[in-house]
Amino acid sequence: MYVVVGLGNPGKEYAATRHNIGFIFLDYLAEKYRFTFKGTKWQAETAKDLSWGYPVLFVKPQTYMNRSGAAVRAIADFYQVEPSKIIVIHDDLDLPLGRTKIMVNRGAGGHNGIRSLIEHLGGNDFVRVRVGIGRPDNAAQVSDFVLSRFGQEEAPMVLEELHSIETGVRLVMEEGLSVAMNRINPDHV
Repeated sequence: MYVVVGLGNPGKEYAATRHNIGFIFLDYLAEKYRFTFKGTKWQAETAKDLSWGYPVLFVKPQTYMNRSGAAVRAIADFYQVEPSKIIVIHDDLDLPLGRTKIMVNRGAGGHNGIRSLIEHLGGNDFVRVRVGIGRPDNAAQVSDFVLSRFGQEEAPMVLEELHSIETGVRLVMEEGLSVAMNRINPDHV
C-alpha cells in the first residue's frame, strides 16, 4: 500500500491557499474518484481508495504544516509502511506556478512541513512531489504570498498542474520513481 500525503493547514482561513496545494490536490482526487476523508486518531483526515486498482491511503495531516511529521509517522507505523512508499505533495516557492518536480533523498529546502517529516520519519527516503507556486518579487512578502489564494487567471494552470501531479504520483506507483522523474521533471519549461 502507498500512502499519499498532501501537506497543508487545517481551517477555512487556509483553504485554497498556495501553501495548501497538497490539500487542494487530495480534494481534487476525492471529487474525481468520489471518496470521502474522515477524521482519525492520528490527527489526520484519511481516505482509503481503490480507484487506481490498488489500495492507496490518502492523508491530510491536521497538525498544521510545521508538525505534519507526527501524524504521518503514526500512520506509517500503524500500517507498517516504509518511507519509500510515502509520497508527499507540497508547495515550493522555488518553482514557478505550473512546474512540478518529483524527487527523493533531499533536504527540507526551507520547507517546515518537509523538515518535520524528515525528523519524524528518521530520514528523507520518502518521495516528494514539489509543486511550484511561484515566488513574490519582494522577499519580505513570502509569508503573505504562501497564504494567499490563487487568482482567477491562475485557475487553468492550477487545474493543469493537478492533472500533472496525478500522473506523476501514479507513475511512481506503477512504473517506479525513475520513470516518474524522467517523465514529469523535464516536461515543464
